[in-house]
Amino acid sequence: MDPNNIQVVLVHTTHAGNIGGVARAMKNMGLTRLTLVKPRTFPAPEAEWRAASAIDVLQNARVVETVEEAIADAQFVVGTSARERRIPWPVQDARHCGERIVNQARAGESVAILFGREDRGLLNEELQLCNLHCHIPTHDAYPSLNLAMAVQILTYEIRMTELGDSIPAEQDANWDTPFATTADMTRFYTHLEETLIDIEFLDPQAPRQLMRRLRRLFNRVRLDEMELNILRGMLSETQKRLKERG
Repeated sequence: MDPNNIQVVLVHTTHAGNIGGVARAMKNMGLTRLTLVKPRTFPAPEAEWRAASAIDVLQNARVVETVEEAIADAQFVVGTSARERRIPWPVQDARHCGERIVNQARAGESVAILFGREDRGLLNEELQLCNLHCHIPTHDAYPSLNLAMAVQILTYEIRMTELGDSIPAEQDANWDTPFATTADMTRFYTHLEETLIDIEFLDPQAPRQLMRRLRRLFNRVRLDEMELNILRGMLSETQKRLKERG
């Protein structure tokens, strides 16, 4: 996907710091095209402070007077909205919206994502210019999202869709050391039980469920060979010290 096919459009942003935060959020996820519709203050030191290492996104930002000008060349427009509208409109959550945006961008279409004012979002007239509305399902107790946070959520979903199958589905897919075999784990549990008896932590006459719970613990973690060797070494050293002390 060509990231230049996607532009983030901020409409009438009041706080310059939010523009910097958005620039940083975009660059984190590989997007650099930023358009500002009549911001109250720009450029501004606050924007640069918040942008950190994304100053280039700010420097290349396009400033226009109207939303219509901002999206004039866009073929697919997504508007973010936190409110339900009187007239139903195609709407998806951020995850499915991210997928749709990537698909359109991969097809070579120019995509614009509109984010509205900090205090009241996009106006109905602006949302009517969009092909799709994106809703981020926040908790009812506090539905308000900071502008940069909203951009970060949607650009993250875009990034995850773009990466697709390149991210291992399994947590252990590219582990650096082979995992311990069942036979090795069996020897470890025997060694562990002997050591716990030696230090009188485990009473063999009343073992209760101690070893069963420890087995469950280590099986849940999945030890690799190096980790198992470390633990076996600790147990051996413990037994050695006990013998030295008589």
